[in-house]
Amino acid sequence: MRLGVGAAFVEGRLVPGDVSIADGQIEAVGLGGSGRGTALPGLVDLQVNGFGGVDLLRADAEDVLELGRGLARSGVTSYQPTLITSPPDQTRQAMRAIEEARRRREGGDGARVLGTHLEGPFLSPRRAGTHPEDELRLPDLALLGELLAAGEVTTMTLAPELPGAEALIDELVRRGVCVSLGHSEADAATAHAAFARGARAVTHLFNAMGPFRSREPGLAGAALVQDDVVLGLIVDGVHLAPETVLLAWRAGRGRVALVSDAIAATGCGDGSSSIGSVEVAVEAGVARRSDGRLVGSVGTLAEGLARLCKLGVGLEEAVPAVASVPARLVRRDVGRLAPGGPADVTVVDDALSVTAVLVGGVAVDVDIARAQRAS
Repeated sequence: MRLGVGAAFVEGRLVPGDVSIADGQIEAVGLGGSGRGTALPGLVDLQVNGFGGVDLLRADAEDVLELGRGLARSGVTSYQPTLITSPPDQTRQAMRAIEEARRRREGGDGARVLGTHLEGPFLSPRRAGTHPEDELRLPDLALLGELLAAGEVTTMTLAPELPGAEALIDELVRRGVCVSLGHSEADAATAHAAFARGARAVTHLFNAMGPFRSREPGLAGAALVQDDVVLGLIVDGVHLAPETVLLAWRAGRGRVALVSDAIAATGCGDGSSSIGSVEVAVEAGVARRSDGRLVGSVGTLAEGLARLCKLGVGLEEAVPAVASVPARLVRRDVGRLAPGGPADVTVVDDALSVTAVLVGGVAVDVDIARAQRAS
């Protein structure tokens, strides 16, 4: 099968020509013939709380599968289901549903589950954001063990300044779980110490953390100067000003991972929604709690890529932020397009709108997503 594209993003560069696929893998690139659009590696989203009416904290296995199908139609072929802070029993139940969905998923049936991202409960109450403050916990190795036993966890976000956080970081690193710092009041020294212990990323840089100041750069400043730390960014036109995005991009070139931070309301238009126990109102494409705090995002990862490019970042430079950089962070063989690799492909037009998606070589019906948006 040939894709009929005019170019493909292969191993870090745009290669003119078509792409062929066989047996669920990329067979060849740079093939002759006329075509339209650009084939990108299937997009990789490390922070998805919900999508298309499905809230992962309340989902059963069939809901999770349906969410994966919707994500695939938006261009995402691999993702981390992300669970914000909730009662431990609810978190474990949600993790079991995610694990069941992963076992039941077949072939190209929606986006691949990489593993769960636990965003909490070991977060700072001073930077809770939308997390229910009464459910936040101080670091607890026993509770951590119970959560890790409920399913495969690939990332945990925690606040490194909390008493006992060092022991949690050590245990997570020992188990091969990516430690991401976020929802935190940490000063720069504490952040640097956490990175030295093995923390490898920052969750939605600048959001839900202490501010960057001239003599107190905090977590954000520490992350910007750590050359091996991945910077998660929500580029939805709401969470960060354009200048802030470009500052992070230029300081962290080659180690930025765009995330959607999508919630259940994504793809559903304005109206009422929720994330766990938190009620959400979406108005003019912005999700907020009743007190005005932002609650995740209703933008897609592909839209974030398009926004980044509109700020002047070239496509060749931008694509790794939604593909190879997040894949490398969680150590998964996705987010690349090359002969012999998995045929997870997102095709975009000149405006970077998604026109076709394949997961494991199986085409996804993108027209369904267009029809839903139009309605």
